Amino acid sequence: MLKKYIPIFLSCFLIAYGAIGQEENLTDPDSSGVVDDLLLPTSAPILLFDDAKKEEDKKKKKKKKKKNIYFGEKTSKTFIKQSLQGKNHHYFIHYTSRYRSIDPYIRDIYWYNYKEKAIQIKGFDSQKGYLLHGPYEKKIDDVVVESGMFYFGTKHGRWMKFDNKSILLDKGHFSEGWPKDSRVTYYQREDRKVEKIIPVEYELEEGNFFHFYENGQVAVIGEYHFGEKVGLWTEYWNTNGGKVVKKREIQYQEQPFSKFNPYIRAEWDPEGNLVYRKD
Repeated sequence: MLKKYIPIFLSCFLIAYGAIGQEENLTDPDSSGVVDDLLLPTSAPILLFDDAKKEEDKKKKKKKKKKNIYFGEKTSKTFIKQSLQGKNHHYFIHYTSRYRSIDPYIRDIYWYNYKEKAIQIKGFDSQKGYLLHGPYEKKIDDVVVESGMFYFGTKHGRWMKFDNKSILLDKGHFSEGWPKDSRVTYYQREDRKVEKIIPVEYELEEGNFFHFYENGQVAVIGEYHFGEKVGLWTEYWNTNGGKVVKKREIQYQEQPFSKFNPYIRAEWDPEGNLVYRKD
C-alpha cells in the first residue's frame, strides 16, 4: 500500500522543491548581475570642472544680489540647535524646496530633514526634507567652527574649518560636490571623453571613484576614505551600450586602516548569471 503512494509523494516533493528554488532565485540579490538601479551612472559625465564656463556664468549673474536667492534659486533659512557633550551646536542653513534629481556621481548629498530637524548626508527623501542650498554656518556655543556654501545639496566653493579659538584648521574648494583637487583622466582630452575620476581632498583620495570604458559605459565604481579603498567595489562588463551587467564585486574594509584582506564577493558572466559567490 505504501509503495502505491511513493510516486505521488515524490512528484509533490519535486514540485514544491522547484517552487522553493524559484522563490530563492527571485529573492536572491545575487541571482542576476543585471543592474536596473536608476541612480547608477551608466555613462561618463562630460565637461567636469569646466572653469571657463563657470567664469562666464559668474559674469552673467553679476547683478545686485536679492535676499535669500543664491545661484538663481530662491531659498528658505532656518537653524538647528543640538546639545552635545555639554556644548551647544548651532547650524544656520539655507535650503530649496525645488526638487532636483540626485547626481549619482556625488557621494555626499546634504539635506534638511524637517521631520527630525536634522541635517543628513545619505538617503535623500523629498517627502521628508529639502536639499541644502546657499550659505551654511556651524557654531559651537558662540564660535564659528565651519562655514561654506551648498549647491543643491553639494558642497560648492570655499569651505573653511576653525578650532574653538577661531584659528583656521582647514580650507577646501569644491565644485558642485567634487573636491577641486580631484583628478580626471581622459581617453581624448579634446573631446572630454572621461576615463577615470579620482576624488582628491587634502591630497588624499576621498569620495567616489569612477572608471569608464572608452565608449562611455561604466567599468568600475568604488569609494575611498582617507586614501584607502573601503566598502564594496564593483566592476562591470562592457556591453557596448546595452544593459548594465555586473562582472565582479570586491569587498574591502568598511573603515580605513583596518586589518582586513579584500576578497571577491561574487562574479557574474556577461549575461548576468551568477558564476561564483563567497558564502
